[in-house]
Amino acid sequence: MKKKPVNPAANFTPLRFALLCVAILGSLVFLLGRVAWLQIVKPDPLVKQEDMRSLREVAINAPRGMIVDRAGRPLAVSVPVQAVWADPKTVLAKGGVGFDNRWQALASALHLSLPNLAARINSNPQGRFIYLARQVDPAQAQWIDKLHLPGISLRDESRRFYPAGHVAANLIGFTNIDGQGIEGIEKSFNAQLTGKPGLRRVREDRYGHVIENITEVPPVPAHNIQLSIDERLQTITEDALDNAVAWNKAESGAAVLINIQTGEILAMANFPDFNPNNRDGATLNDFRNRAISDTFEPGSTVKPLVLMTALQQGLVQPDSVIDTHPYTLAGHRIRDVGYYPELTLTGILQKSSDTGVSRLSLANADSSVCWTPIMGLVLVALPAWD
Repeated sequence: MKKKPVNPAANFTPLRFALLCVAILGSLVFLLGRVAWLQIVKPDPLVKQEDMRSLREVAINAPRGMIVDRAGRPLAVSVPVQAVWADPKTVLAKGGVGFDNRWQALASALHLSLPNLAARINSNPQGRFIYLARQVDPAQAQWIDKLHLPGISLRDESRRFYPAGHVAANLIGFTNIDGQGIEGIEKSFNAQLTGKPGLRRVREDRYGHVIENITEVPPVPAHNIQLSIDERLQTITEDALDNAVAWNKAESGAAVLINIQTGEILAMANFPDFNPNNRDGATLNDFRNRAISDTFEPGSTVKPLVLMTALQQGLVQPDSVIDTHPYTLAGHRIRDVGYYPELTLTGILQKSSDTGVSRLSLANADSSVCWTPIMGLVLVALPAWD
């Protein structure tokens, strides 16, 4: 039986076609109206949602100020480093810490095992920030960045470096990992050494890449601190103090070098000391600046002044030898810890001889008061000895 050919025109219905056109046109009008409503009439909700997803505020670090000696030699500087941090929620949303080579490379670079790295990230699954490593060298940080791991990012920071090492360490002090001074000059002048961070508003894409810089508030620079000490004199003073401590088998010591014309501190040495660049093994006792924190009787510090006065008044010569036998003065026995029949002026200072200094102070029988113009001090002479 032969089929009749189908005539498409016979199936065309004008009413159906009209309804279809009206539906399509209505949909287009609705979509255009919705677009106009969202973008022209009420754009704020969408803009707010877009900003929440793409706008970020990035802090601009203000480098910590330098500490320099009287000649401008750097004693404490800040060097740029980076911190490695993770967004646990993003990491877990992208499959978590895997066992591929990239995650293993990250763990090795941070000196962690892969299970330990995973445990740190999984400890707060809903968290958006956790440090994985601080103060990472820029070269290593760039290598980590090239791994392109989801949820792993870098943050700029700085690390304090002390070019002179242990020299003046007890005076200068050091900072903590966040760059805040916690000892010495670093702590006392922390406000002056700390600048005010700036702020940059940026727009990022879905991968965290900056696609637009919107606004920027520059940081306020920190102040540099210049000390009165001289690094070279500080080194010499510390070496002399180390030798004196070793010679006397002492547990600790302090020495201060002063410009007698101005009163400036040219050196302030302490023993024991430490290396602020590597404080491993150092104790709280090593951090103390004994020259200013410990109390002590001035006692023998007056003895050099007596010798200077005797030399200025011509009572003795630099090569004079003084009788240092024990004697009685006003009913009091004057003697030294050791027995020294006679000592030179150098020997009197080396042995801290009470008998030698007292004889020099009493040597001028015509005057009971000796003026010391160098230090502006008055030394009072006592009655002659028996």
